[in-house]
Amino acid sequence: MAKPGDPVERQPSPKASPLRVLKTVFWSFLGVRKRTDNQDDFAGVTPVQIVVAGVIGAVIFVTTLIVLVRLIIR
Repeated sequence: MAKPGDPVERQPSPKASPLRVLKTVFWSFLGVRKRTDNQDDFAGVTPVQIVVAGVIGAVIFVTTLIVLVRLIIR
């Protein structure tokens, strides 16, 4: 039994799936998320996964904007 003042043992959270990482980055782009939901999303996600997913998301976003502008200009 743990005594008061004893350090809490943390179990490592499982590594997040690529789909979960993309979902986390997508919600971060929108910026409409509760703090508790954000903390749940970031559990098990590494900074490298966030950076890679962010770059992929940014490329998709910019490409979509370019395609939309070209369609509108025609």
